[in-house]
Amino acid sequence: MLHIPTADEIGKRIDKFLAEREELTRSAIQKYIEEGAVTLNGGPVSKNYLLREGDAVEIEIPDPVELRAEAEEIPLDIVYEDDDLLVVNKPKGMVVHPAPGHSTGTLVNALLWHCRGTLSGINGVLRPGIVHRIDKDTSGLLIVAKNDFAHKGLAEQIRAHTFLRAYEAIANGGFREASGTVDAPIARHPVDRKRMAVVPGGREAVTHWEVLEPLGAYTHLRCRLETGRTHQIRVHLSHIGHPLFGDTLYGGGRTKIEEQYAKLSGGQCLHARSIGFVHPRSGESLFFESPLPPYFRLLLDRLRT
Repeated sequence: MLHIPTADEIGKRIDKFLAEREELTRSAIQKYIEEGAVTLNGGPVSKNYLLREGDAVEIEIPDPVELRAEAEEIPLDIVYEDDDLLVVNKPKGMVVHPAPGHSTGTLVNALLWHCRGTLSGINGVLRPGIVHRIDKDTSGLLIVAKNDFAHKGLAEQIRAHTFLRAYEAIANGGFREASGTVDAPIARHPVDRKRMAVVPGGREAVTHWEVLEPLGAYTHLRCRLETGRTHQIRVHLSHIGHPLFGDTLYGGGRTKIEEQYAKLSGGQCLHARSIGFVHPRSGESLFFESPLPPYFRLLLDRLRT
């Protein structure tokens, strides 16, 4: 598509100009520029070019490539399974569902092999069975629905805040109180679209935290989610001045020991320790707990000494 800047757009950076015209993020436009999909007056251009009078900017956005999740024989740590659902202990480093840059090796790829097609379809072909997610570098428990009946019943418990999700984490700094609550709305960061942030008018987000063990310059915490926003614990703890150990996206990862830890096991130190819910078919109350993984235990031992 051809774009001619108007008088009030002269002097604007080309990536910002196209982002506004095409209603895309600047990072997406910059990627198209790097790939040669954007031309200026028939030739290549840099992302920081400032528009001039008479410029003609053309962008050819490639057709989207349809992503489909394929079954892969990947071992799973299954804590519980029946005809309606299963509870999986996800390892640190595993992506939950396929996305650009992560089309294979995800939890969904493994589930498609294990369940042989018996997964709920509510969340589409890329997220079959996924009722809730945890981040790539967060380890621990999550629940998977095998059919739409189970998915709807579990999702309703999450909406009603009756689905228990408790995490353990190591955070920067010491806490004056033994426990507390962060009640602060979360939305996409207004500038950095890869991050979430506490934003007035964002979606309601509530995290309850409790100190398990002071560790000098760090603290071992238990966090319970009342809501389930993207990156919620990471955002909330950073917001109150205690970013997670190793979480470079939200202000952690800056100390020497965190840099050493990153070489062994990168990303935030956060483990989905336990979940509790009512079985959507039987009505039975179920509770599952995952032991702290080796990376977490080793870090605790190191910080204690």
